[in-house]
Amino acid sequence: MTADDLVIVLTAGLLATACALLGTFLVLRGRALLPDAVSHAVLPGIVGVYLVTGGRNTIAMLLGATLFGVVCVLAFQALRRSGIVASDAAIALVFPALFSLGVLGVSRYTSGVHLDLDSTIYGELTFAPLRTLDLGGTQVPRSLLITGAAAVVVLAVVVLFWRPLVLTSFDPEFAEATGVRVRLVERGLLVLVAAVAVTAFESIGAILVVTFFVVPAATAQLVARRLDSMLGIAVAVGWVSALLGQRAAVRLDSSVAGSIGLAAVGLFALALVFAPRRGLWRRWRGGRRRGTPARRPGPTAGSATRGG
Repeated sequence: MTADDLVIVLTAGLLATACALLGTFLVLRGRALLPDAVSHAVLPGIVGVYLVTGGRNTIAMLLGATLFGVVCVLAFQALRRSGIVASDAAIALVFPALFSLGVLGVSRYTSGVHLDLDSTIYGELTFAPLRTLDLGGTQVPRSLLITGAAAVVVLAVVVLFWRPLVLTSFDPEFAEATGVRVRLVERGLLVLVAAVAVTAFESIGAILVVTFFVVPAATAQLVARRLDSMLGIAVAVGWVSALLGQRAAVRLDSSVAGSIGLAAVGLFALALVFAPRRGLWRRWRGGRRRGTPARRPGPTAGSATRGG
């Protein structure tokens, strides 16, 4: 493995760490589709920053994209809490509105400017080692610093706010009764999701970000019995996917992001079939022994992880 290959794996693995930690709580709360909406809603933020500054400064665009990601989250929460529309409908209303606004902005004001919008959606991890920052005379990959900072911040938040996150994920009514500000915790979690979703838009792309938010957590949910082990397994799945996907992309001369995403889904498929407690194979064998059809999978593994 070359130095560039190592940078790609580390960048993807660090992002997978941040996304898997937050994605676990999103999956348990039934908010798995929210990162998809947020990661696409960054487009008007990018256009807005260009119109204000007249340039494509990475930090400015990152801040603008984060701002619109937060707007997406707050608008989603407001619609959901109004009771007028269901949760999934709220996401479906907010996401296309902001994305359409961004598309109109590009076509009207920046049609002659290269904003690298393809990378925003699809990403190109191959270029991650080439975009560097000078730190004391040493060239350090920019995406590695960004994803590393995101992973550290998310890990710190999960450790510091472990009890409120657990209580509001499993029993919001009890959390409210014990003095936990449920709405504030949920809003803070979603804002952090928005920030992480846009931190790596330049090198990772929206599709892989969504994959890391959902697939490792869903895989861990099939295997884990406690919340803490679910978090560890989700992070491990993200790192294994990054390594396997990068090596497969090199061998097949294919997209790194696509290969990593496919590797993550492959690990989920293995867990779906062979998970010790919830795998389809175990259910089928159990049904055969009893002489009855295998039972359908029960509710989500949230109840199985309450012990965390």
